[in-house]
Amino acid sequence: MAKTMKTRSRRTRMVAAAVAIVALVAGVAAWSQLGSTAGGDRGVQSGPADDPDRVDITASIIRVDPSSGELLLRLLVVPRGDLTTEGGLSPREDLEILTSAAMRTDPFFPALERIGSVDVPVVLTGTGVTAYPFDRYAATMEFTAKMDGETVPVHLTLAHRDALFGAAIDAYQESDAAVAELTLTRSVSVLTFAIFMILAMWALAIAVATGAWHLLSRRRGLVWPALGWMAATLFAIAGFRNAAPGSPPIGSLIDYLAFFWAEAIIAVCVFAVVMIGVRTERAVEESEATAAVPASSDAPEIVAADEPDEPITDAGAGSAR
Repeated sequence: MAKTMKTRSRRTRMVAAAVAIVALVAGVAAWSQLGSTAGGDRGVQSGPADDPDRVDITASIIRVDPSSGELLLRLLVVPRGDLTTEGGLSPREDLEILTSAAMRTDPFFPALERIGSVDVPVVLTGTGVTAYPFDRYAATMEFTAKMDGETVPVHLTLAHRDALFGAAIDAYQESDAAVAELTLTRSVSVLTFAIFMILAMWALAIAVATGAWHLLSRRRGLVWPALGWMAATLFAIAGFRNAAPGSPPIGSLIDYLAFFWAEAIIAVCVFAVVMIGVRTERAVEESEATAAVPASSDAPEIVAADEPDEPITDAGAGSAR
């Protein structure tokens, strides 16, 4: 009866552990999906959307480049109502989009010419890429439209497309300008994987240190499979670190949190195992040689017996007589 209860209790714990793991995985997946879609395809809008004579600006964040401190913003400008000809394909008069200081150019569209999308670099401020994976960036973008020298209403839609970053967008209207304040952080999926990398590198370093301690405390000498595993881990962690999403440069926060320490611990362990292992192997060889010398000296010495004198034959004796 007691054995049956013990078996049921063990099964209950296993089922509870499995349910907890499934719930954790589902929670992380849902959190990652919600975080990655925030401020994404739907975009954030500002400005008068009900004004028939306006300029619609659809801005999409195509790519964030932390190394250069810029993001690439793609603008699609569409005039509406009396401001356009051919159903929004071209402006009736010269159209100029005035932007903020963070944006490097002011798009200009000549009258009666077809409007195409324009890529505009935007300067970012923030922590810098060396704070990876906890780096943050910010930018303020303003858009004012002037047609033939007169200010016209602007309706702005700002969307985020870079999957490596999450965006928090605050868009509002200020006088005649549409303003968007942007804050960028690493996406939930990138942050989750980066934290996993930190934990994994520390786990591998602790595993190698534990294996080295076992070899040294047991005086196992040079165990070549263990040394091969340690050396392979040393180089595998370097490749694993280079697989970090976003390709952060060396010297980033992730290196000081895990990579540098893991490499140092594993290298010291390999060095210690080799040095002490060589000493152990030499001590064993010397003890075996010392044990073999008395064995050879204590062996009984075999002395050859003197050969007997030749007997005097009868023939020799007769002749002597």
